[in-house]
Amino acid sequence: MYIAAIDVLSLWTFIVMYVVVIQVVAGALRLSALKIRVFLNINKTNNTNLSLEKLIMLDYKLLQALAAIVEGQGFEKGAALLGISQSAISQRIKLLEARLGQPVLIRSPGLTPTDLGKRLLNHVQQVRLLEHDLLQDVPTLGAEALRLRIAINADSLATWWFPVMGDYCQREGVLLDLVIEDQDIGLKRMRDGDVAGCVCSAEQAVQGSRCVYLGTLVYRAYASPGFMSRYFPLGLTADALAVAPVINFGPDDQLQHRLLHSLGYQGAFPFHLCPSSEGFIRMSEAGLGYGMMPEIQAQESVMAGRLVEVAVEHAQKVPLYWHYWRQGGDMLEGLTRHLCTAIPLNQGEIKVK
Repeated sequence: MYIAAIDVLSLWTFIVMYVVVIQVVAGALRLSALKIRVFLNINKTNNTNLSLEKLIMLDYKLLQALAAIVEGQGFEKGAALLGISQSAISQRIKLLEARLGQPVLIRSPGLTPTDLGKRLLNHVQQVRLLEHDLLQDVPTLGAEALRLRIAINADSLATWWFPVMGDYCQREGVLLDLVIEDQDIGLKRMRDGDVAGCVCSAEQAVQGSRCVYLGTLVYRAYASPGFMSRYFPLGLTADALAVAPVINFGPDDQLQHRLLHSLGYQGAFPFHLCPSSEGFIRMSEAGLGYGMMPEIQAQESVMAGRLVEVAVEHAQKVPLYWHYWRQGGDMLEGLTRHLCTAIPLNQGEIKVK
């Protein structure tokens, strides 16, 4: 019986080891298949004339260098992200471009990826996600937290994003790398291959990605009572709109322009620039200007009497969409399901829990 027990134990040990090996091989094959499929797509889409032999020769340290430079917006910060010298990361990019036979970065006037560089960045984002899935499926390989790079508009970040994402990130062990962009242009980050997902107002998905509707943010124009008395004692006249300071989030913020156009005003106007949702509210409360803010963000200040509505009949509804890569693996699919079920909605309008 002792010998039989040893045989049974040996058999079970063999079976467990066999299953682990099968899982590792299956995961590796799935990852390798994605790498080849994405690289072939690079070749087809950009007419790069790269042979499969050259693609296989690519060192992923070189692709990591490219991703770090774009994420850090420069060679110096990119090198710091990887813990190497600026000279070393520069050499990696030169080697990558030499192997590909064409540039992956445009150095001037601003540092941006070329079309091929964007495709390579897309590839890096998707491989990171699939590698994370593999580590979750095979714990013996060792697991590490995934840093998920997402582009999102500041107003979503200041209102509904963290109440929705808090429990999810803790449960899944996800680290966030958030890139703040205006909702009208956030999709550019997806096109550039800079992020794995994006929350923005664009409905059309980029090639290789999926798009789902999340809900609508309602914006209204607010100002302090003192500002209203000072600039609009006779109402929203053309003369008053020409001199009343507007608060813009940034140069790409079109909400304020749409408000003025809806009021029939087409002329010039003074404006502040404040690239902070919290600062936007505080500037308005201080009587420095007026502007469009999410209704759910301003409601506390309105109830306290610090803000009043400027143009009651001129609310703007901004639809928000979640964009993510199709080949992003289980992590992005799970995050998408969570967003679609966890965001509090009231007749399609996003609310705060």
